[in-house]
Amino acid sequence: MKISRNIRYAALTGMLALSLGACVSFGGKAPPTMLVLTAANNVANGATKSGASGDALIVLLPETPRKLDSNRVPVQIDDSSIAYIKDAVWADKPSRLMQLLLMETIAAKSGRLVLNETDAGGKAQQYLSGSLLEFGVDAAASEAIVVYDAVKLVRGQSVEKKRFEARRPVSAVEAAAAGRALNEAANDVAAQISDWVG
Repeated sequence: MKISRNIRYAALTGMLALSLGACVSFGGKAPPTMLVLTAANNVANGATKSGASGDALIVLLPETPRKLDSNRVPVQIDDSSIAYIKDAVWADKPSRLMQLLLMETIAAKSGRLVLNETDAGGKAQQYLSGSLLEFGVDAAASEAIVVYDAVKLVRGQSVEKKRFEARRPVSAVEAAAAGRALNEAANDVAAQISDWVG
């Protein structure tokens, strides 16, 4: 009787495990590598910048269209369709990667105190916001493309908006080549924006 009860318990446990496995994923296959953006302009190790938070430039997280609200790399196939590059996965969402790249580039090139909104504690006067519109591969042109609509906001002054774009050739529509080309294009756009912000 005891054996029969144990067999029934084991069978019930097995059925529950099978039904749970059909509904819940315990993690998929990890990508072989993850892509990151590496700043071409870096703040020197040990460099210190100080000042009132009100004088700092605050770089806000850019808005993105839905196709970029993902860690994957989009490929524009034609005017009305996109796909994603197999095994091409960013370490973070493109909006966050671009925000960090902009902060590093502007701080390195201008020497300014550059903060995010949290660090400024709501006391800032100068902001850089915008929209990351393109951050992927144009299959027809075999190019990586980064397009950023930057908005410069200074309290008490008129708002300025400017579009920045950079393209780089892509040797193949695959993870490594796309990652390298997008890194170069993103750095180009960040440098352009840094010069514009001043």
